[in-house]
Amino acid sequence: MGDAEAILRFREPMLLLFVILFSALPFSSAFSVGFYTFSCPTAEFIVRDTVRSATSDDPTIPAKLLRLLFHDCFVDGCDASVLLEGDGTERVDPANASLGGFRVLDSAKRVLEMFCPGIVSCADVLALAASHAVALTGGPEVRIATGRRDGRVSAASNVRPNIIDTSFTLDQMASLFISKGLSLDDLVVLSGAHTIGSAHCSSFSDRIQVDSKGKLTFNAPSLNHSYAARLAKLCAAGAAASVKNDPETSFLFDNQYYKNLMAHEGLFQSDSVLFDDQRTRTLVELFANDEGSFFDRWGESFFKLSSIGVKTGDEGEIRHSCSSTND
Repeated sequence: MGDAEAILRFREPMLLLFVILFSALPFSSAFSVGFYTFSCPTAEFIVRDTVRSATSDDPTIPAKLLRLLFHDCFVDGCDASVLLEGDGTERVDPANASLGGFRVLDSAKRVLEMFCPGIVSCADVLALAASHAVALTGGPEVRIATGRRDGRVSAASNVRPNIIDTSFTLDQMASLFISKGLSLDDLVVLSGAHTIGSAHCSSFSDRIQVDSKGKLTFNAPSLNHSYAARLAKLCAAGAAASVKNDPETSFLFDNQYYKNLMAHEGLFQSDSVLFDDQRTRTLVELFANDEGSFFDRWGESFFKLSSIGVKTGDEGEIRHSCSSTND
């Protein structure tokens, strides 16, 4: 056998192996884990570093980024439409008035445009930022898929029909989650995001009321009275005042939220019903007693959340600025 024939016989299986490996590389899919491995290998590092830096200056940032992702993905999918500014956009709806974290995303995007211009979408920046926010506050590291495209449409009229109100019943929440491809279990898991962050008193004022003489009235029978009294005191300054979602470990992503539910200290009606209803109580109890189970399930549910209605290909664009379309 000649040298040429020997080389060919050696190279053919090697070529086949190369093709197989090449086809499995992250960029071969329009939406996959490691999508930017070759087009912008520092993308995830840049977002993570930006979130870490912002959090060191302001520990409320992680909760803001996480909430921002929920409000984005539930309205027309995870396409960064909530980041667009202008009349009639999602941001002008009163339900989104208290959203924050926009500057962190803008900062990350500016750096990305320096190193990888026109490559990384704002939708991916938001999803990655929210994922890193959880990890930076003690939660699990979740490797999510990337390759989202940015939406070109943002309408305030789409907000209210697509987000959870704090006064919702379990059936109302379950119906909305199912419409997004999420389950009742996902509802319990993702509600654990309330283990960090804060809320304005106006968002739960219907649960407790204080008259002019200081008498406290409970409109939520299952709410712990001592906890309600503390809330009333904290909210004495008015509806614009705010309290921590989880008064025990407010800046730590852990399973304390579920322990609070079992103690009848759920801040919102939409929290309390998770323990009050037999359909979800078992999972609440599991997570309250086993943080590892919560973290494992969080990874699965968060991946699903961050994949809702993803736009790929020519369905969207890669914005130069997260607050405006490229038009």
